[in-house]
Amino acid sequence: MLATSFQRLPLHDLHVARGGRIVPFAGYEMPVQYAAGVMKEHLHTRAACGLFDVSHMGLIELTARSGRLDDAARALERLVPQDIVGLAVGRQRYALFTNAAGGILDDLMVANLGDRLMLIVNAACKEADAAHLATHLADICTIEPLADRALIALQGPKAGAVLARLAPTTAAMRFLDAAMHDVMGVACFVSRSGYTGEDGFEIAIPLARAAAIVTALLDHPDVLPIGLGARDSLRLEAGLCLYGQDIGPDTTPVEAALEWSIQKARRTGGARGGGFPGADIILRQFEDGAPRRRVGLRPEGRAPVRGGASLFADATSGEPVGKVTSGGFGPTVNGPVAMGYVPAALASPGTRLFAEVRGQRHAVAVAALPFVPTSFKR
Repeated sequence: MLATSFQRLPLHDLHVARGGRIVPFAGYEMPVQYAAGVMKEHLHTRAACGLFDVSHMGLIELTARSGRLDDAARALERLVPQDIVGLAVGRQRYALFTNAAGGILDDLMVANLGDRLMLIVNAACKEADAAHLATHLADICTIEPLADRALIALQGPKAGAVLARLAPTTAAMRFLDAAMHDVMGVACFVSRSGYTGEDGFEIAIPLARAAAIVTALLDHPDVLPIGLGARDSLRLEAGLCLYGQDIGPDTTPVEAALEWSIQKARRTGGARGGGFPGADIILRQFEDGAPRRRVGLRPEGRAPVRGGASLFADATSGEPVGKVTSGGFGPTVNGPVAMGYVPAALASPGTRLFAEVRGQRHAVAVAALPFVPTSFKR
């Protein structure tokens, strides 16, 4: 039995009824897998459609006290290096809260809903993120965490057709579109995005109707419920970071290979260059490079290399040069995959390194990310 200190998802009973094996994660009781098992859940998501309950994550609405969205966007730019002012209505963008050292306090999604910004933040950080926003932006913005929503992700090549049956207006959405849509007569926040590298959606549903909508989606023959195990292997194959494991307060966006997320408007010489925490350090790394780099890793053989393993430049001697942050078996590539940090000089694809596993060093090769091509609807 799990400790009572863990919170339950709004759809907990549904997961138990469908055979979900419940484990503690990020302060919640969550399904790690169902009867099909992690491997089948992973491959089914790549081939058809998987449904993930991600209600542990945080939803925060940001509204300018002036009523002008531009004021809220400019205020948020005090805390993130992304171009929020230039984010069009009905669009979503990946963003990062940074600290004074250039490290990452959290990664999040920001959507422009026309009259307000919708933020989706990580479960373990949501209270700290809300406090961070209140401390720095309360003079300009109203910050409202939304606790009355369930958040689900529908992922896979058949996700568009599945959701369109319940919400026809979503069929026209493209990757990173985000807006309110009618789903079975219920106004829901829907974004065409996800954490698997596949086409798909994230849907915030009022709690009173969440079970009915999720049940209707799961009743579709192409949809399986998917647990944390497959969610992790899918995001790893897609080269996506897990906060607290692959990125955190001690990693900069440039070190983490996330500089693509910082638009020209916020870089040196841009229309609103700098002005965010750690800007001097981050923008200097754009010019000079960072001392280390997050890279993909392909271990030789079939044995996975897990997060925490040290990386070496030599098979038998020398001090560690880097560290694996995430690793496991990739069902789609039918082999082990990993990510980690190495010195910039060793970050080129094809570079041979050695990971220490149970006292022995195993060869790994630096590899380009992602391991599986994305299939977003552009």
